[in-house]
Amino acid sequence: MRILLYTGKGGVGKTTIAAATAVKTAEMGYKTLVISTDPAHSLSDALDVKLQPEPTLIQENLYGQELDVYYSMKKYWGQMREMLLAIFKLQGVNRVVAEEMSALPGMEEASAFLWIDKYYEEKAFDVVIIDSAPTGETLTLLTIPQVSQWWLSKAFPFQKYAIKAVGSMVRGVTGIPIDKGYEELDELFNKLQKVQKLMSNPEICSIRLVVNPERMVIKEAKRAYTYLQMYGYPVDSVVINRIFPEMDADSVFHKYIQSQKKYLQTIEESFDPLPIAQVKHLGEEVFGIDLLKTIATLLYPDSDPSKPLYNESPFQIIENGSRYLLKIHLPFVEEGSEDLRVTSVGQELVIQLGNQRRNFFVPNFLSFYTMEKHTINEGWLVVFYKKKGV
Repeated sequence: MRILLYTGKGGVGKTTIAAATAVKTAEMGYKTLVISTDPAHSLSDALDVKLQPEPTLIQENLYGQELDVYYSMKKYWGQMREMLLAIFKLQGVNRVVAEEMSALPGMEEASAFLWIDKYYEEKAFDVVIIDSAPTGETLTLLTIPQVSQWWLSKAFPFQKYAIKAVGSMVRGVTGIPIDKGYEELDELFNKLQKVQKLMSNPEICSIRLVVNPERMVIKEAKRAYTYLQMYGYPVDSVVINRIFPEMDADSVFHKYIQSQKKYLQTIEESFDPLPIAQVKHLGEEVFGIDLLKTIATLLYPDSDPSKPLYNESPFQIIENGSRYLLKIHLPFVEEGSEDLRVTSVGQELVIQLGNQRRNFFVPNFLSFYTMEKHTINEGWLVVFYKKKGV
């Protein structure tokens, strides 16, 4: 199964590009699911079909799905939800308010991973295309497994043993299924880890950035590309959407078109060597299968969109004499950047970049080495490790 995730700033046309790609792969004979993680749920509008929280057949080989956090909670973590509701009830919280509060932050994003895990295990589809929320929410979605990994290795084991010891007693006295809720949480964390490995594998997953030729959009795409590389996710292409055609000099759009030309060059220079596809503005709102086919033809005139378009690992470990170099691709980060902090804590390399942080678990053999220094070299963070005691 191949996973394609389209992300970008809100309003750039991710839904249209994701839906058009799904139409193309379905026509090529791949059993395809396009799934929306965006709470705005505009995928139904793009396909001109009312979608459900379970896969909905649209036409031959093509299915669509819009996530519903409450439906997903009932399906995947009923025990944990019951635990939260029981706790709120014990504290006198109104039932309706408790229902709302039981949908904890991040659950909608986490549920997307659980659906992907299900489809991968069942081999239900050949291609799953994710129409993601705007960039910020997508980064939340993709960093959930990293956070869960920290909880599993650092905090959760101690809590798990304590809950196992007293959980059944607490349930007997208060009716709160705290032990069952934690068991479900443990299973959830393990599934998140599994899906994170799938989505970090370039043979399985490709992440594609959707942009418009506009300054603010490009800046956000650069940040997203940097963060995605830091977390180890394979970005294999950029799609430039809504490019205006040439118009007369007296056109009201002339100045905007000249601006687009400048930013088209900026995108080409910034994201090289990633493949870059261009989609012209159709001059009308895009919805329905026919117009999506037009977009798909512009995007993929003679190629298979389900295949990886570019593959370079964002991580490298290089032996250099008595030292090892750990290289992490961080495009657009410059030497001396005040936003970058790199520290070594035990077997973890902690990378802080702006408001994003990753606890990078280094290979076991590097426990015999100590971090010496780090530099930025042509878009790569290079961390130097030397033998302890040397």
